[in-house]
Amino acid sequence: MTSRSTAHRPGSGPAPVLAALLDLLVPARCAGCGDGRTGLCPPCRALLDGTAAGPAGPLRPPPGLPPVHAAAPYAGPVRQLLLAHKERGALRLAAPLGRALAAAVRSATGPGAAPLLLVPVPSAPAATRARGHDPMLRLARAAARELRRGGVATLVAPVLRQARPVADQAGLGAAERHRNLHGALTVPTRLAVRLAGHRLVLVDDLVTTGASLAEAARALRAAGCPPRAAATVAAVARRGPGPGRRGAPAGEAGLSPGR
Repeated sequence: MTSRSTAHRPGSGPAPVLAALLDLLVPARCAGCGDGRTGLCPPCRALLDGTAAGPAGPLRPPPGLPPVHAAAPYAGPVRQLLLAHKERGALRLAAPLGRALAAAVRSATGPGAAPLLLVPVPSAPAATRARGHDPMLRLARAAARELRRGGVATLVAPVLRQARPVADQAGLGAAERHRNLHGALTVPTRLAVRLAGHRLVLVDDLVTTGASLAEAARALRAAGCPPRAAATVAAVARRGPGPGRRGAPAGEAGLSPGR
C-alpha cells in the first residue's frame, strides 16, 4: 500500500474541495497568526522550515515508544496551523506542514540505503468521516513527496487499522491514555507482508504523552515489522532539564511527545 494508491482518496469530499476553492477565490488571512491575506505569512512559514527538527522525548516515555523526532514545538502559530489543516479543512497547509514532517523524518532516520516507508497513525473512522478528509494521511503523502524530491526513496503505507473503539482521550493522564489505547490498533496480515525490506517510520501530526505512537509501534511489532523511529510535525513543549530539541540547553523549553 503506497502513496500512489487511487482506490480511495480521503479529502475528496465536498467540504475540503469547497475550502480549497474558497482559498483560491478569497485569499484567507494567515492561518497561523491571522495577519495579512496570504494564507501563510513568511514568519509562520519559517516556523515550519525544519531547522529545529530533532529528538523529542517525554520525561516518562510509555513502554515501546520508538525514538521520536519533531520539527517544531506545538505552540502559537504552529498549533493554529495544525488545527486549521486538521479541523477546518485548510488543505493548502498540507504542503508546508508536510515539508516540516519530512524534516523530522530526515532527523529521525539519518542516512540509509533501504527505502523509507511512512506509516501514518490513523484517526478514528468517525473522525475522518466528520472532517471529510484524513489529515494525517494527507500530511504523510506530502512528506513523502518532499523526501523523494530530496532523493530519498519514500512511500506511504496506511496499514494500521482500528481493532476496537477507544474512549475520548481528553482529560486523561499519560498512564490512562496508554491503558485506553493498548490493543486498539492492528495491522492486517495481508498488509503486513508489503512492509518487508523498508525502513518503517511512524508519522503523526502531534505528540504529547507518546501513547498513540507507542500503541502504533506495538501493532507494527506484533505484525513482525518494528518501526525504526517516529516523526511528527510538532511536539508539546515542556520546561526543565531532559530530552528536548536538538541543541536546546538544559532548562530551556524542549519537545515532549506523545498524543
